[in-house]
Amino acid sequence: MKTQEQPEQTTQTHSNGVLSVKNLTKEFGPHLVLDSISLSIEKGKTTVVIGPSGCGKTVLIKHLIVLLRPTLGEVYFEDRRIDNLSELQLNDVRTHFGFLFQGGALFDSLNVFENIVFPIRQHHKIKDWKEVEELVKAKLAMVGLDGFQHYFPASLSGGQRKRVALARAIALNPEVLLYDEPTTGLDPIRSDVINELVLKLQRELGVTTVVVTHDMNSAYKIADRIVMLHNGRIVADGDADHIRNHPHPVVQQFINGQVGEDDLAILRMSGTASQPQFLPRDFEA
Repeated sequence: MKTQEQPEQTTQTHSNGVLSVKNLTKEFGPHLVLDSISLSIEKGKTTVVIGPSGCGKTVLIKHLIVLLRPTLGEVYFEDRRIDNLSELQLNDVRTHFGFLFQGGALFDSLNVFENIVFPIRQHHKIKDWKEVEELVKAKLAMVGLDGFQHYFPASLSGGQRKRVALARAIALNPEVLLYDEPTTGLDPIRSDVINELVLKLQRELGVTTVVVTHDMNSAYKIADRIVMLHNGRIVADGDADHIRNHPHPVVQQFINGQVGEDDLAILRMSGTASQPQFLPRDFEA
């Protein structure tokens, strides 16, 4: 079987990078997920990480906040190495981050207000609840959901749950916002609502944004920079036009949603259809 040539790994660094990984390698048992990646995230910009399922996108973003620790390599935030810190030391570091999980990860037993207050209570002793109520109101207003404070997640649509989770992610006024597949499971209109919120928060809060997605419409709309992973390595790195016109077939195959030649050959292989074990008459009385 023909093996598709792997593009060369590329890296791009910025002198004002707020987040960076150096020679980041992650293995789960014998499975190599990230293969010596070096990457710097520019402050105040939106970096989008794309790539096929299983290429290491979510694993990479979880390393940025040290939800996972590298097998080899280093992770830095504002020039401070953080992958070797204890969980106690990481508590303070993580207050600078907001994370929107793929499914939203709201607590079903808590209402919207309580979900947004949760990270505040984890990191601060609340003395003025009136001030907290105003903060929650302001965060919900930013995502267009002020008035939903007493709703529970089960009564919300998928798009509304994502927006509540985003309000929670900005509760501590983070410097960095990390999004893991923010438009997954949403229709095109609700997906574009999330895209507009990503742009709004980056613009109004001045946050550094990292988005993991396989949604190319979203990537082209929100990204200042797009990084593509393939087989655990960076294979393309640049702005939207650079990615659209990238010469390597691996990149073009992904951004255009085309099945690879090897996979297509397997799907087109001739074979004998198996006979059914049972027929409808077998179930007749």
